[in-house]
Amino acid sequence: MKRMLLVMALAVAMAPVAKAQEPTPESGLMVRLRALSLRPADRSDAIPALGVPKDAITVSDKVIPEVDLSWFFNRYLAAELILTYPQEHDVKLSGTKIGTFSHLPPTLTVQGHLPLGRVKPYLGAGVNLTLVTDTSLSVPGVGKLELEDYSFGLAAQAGLDVRVTGRWYVNADVKYVTIRSDVKAGGTKVSEVRVDPWLIGGGVGYRF
Repeated sequence: MKRMLLVMALAVAMAPVAKAQEPTPESGLMVRLRALSLRPADRSDAIPALGVPKDAITVSDKVIPEVDLSWFFNRYLAAELILTYPQEHDVKLSGTKIGTFSHLPPTLTVQGHLPLGRVKPYLGAGVNLTLVTDTSLSVPGVGKLELEDYSFGLAAQAGLDVRVTGRWYVNADVKYVTIRSDVKAGGTKVSEVRVDPWLIGGGVGYRF
């Protein structure tokens, strides 16, 4: 009887440790917090009438925060919603600042995961909707420039989750997103800007 009571006491004492060492679930929600370096491609059409050469319109790089919510259907398949808050960028024409605009770029991807113990690489593809707001652009001799209110494009990503302990992970992620907008002056299209940024990030994640 004493031995049985001792075993039961040890089992009760070790239960929290055993629970902490349980593997993370194969389905359910994962939340990640990342810092992203946004690096636009800076491609734009020439504007012959204004003497503006190709790729003269550029958008500033920026480091932004990101929160993403990933729902795992099983250990191999997940859907990820990528969120941030509106980001303001400087716009330059041939190196001279001509104004700013803000954008909000929610992105939804479907991911394939390859669980290799603690290391879990993945690939993803999906869609992006970029909402453009607070555009304030002006060129001397031309006047105010306008951008489209939204851009709908594709997204691709590759990343890696590494389980540190329990349900905590560290993450590295690279995304490419197509973001494009017509540039108009007085309602007439004068150019097209292809922002098409690379998003290079890292952070932490928690699996519920």
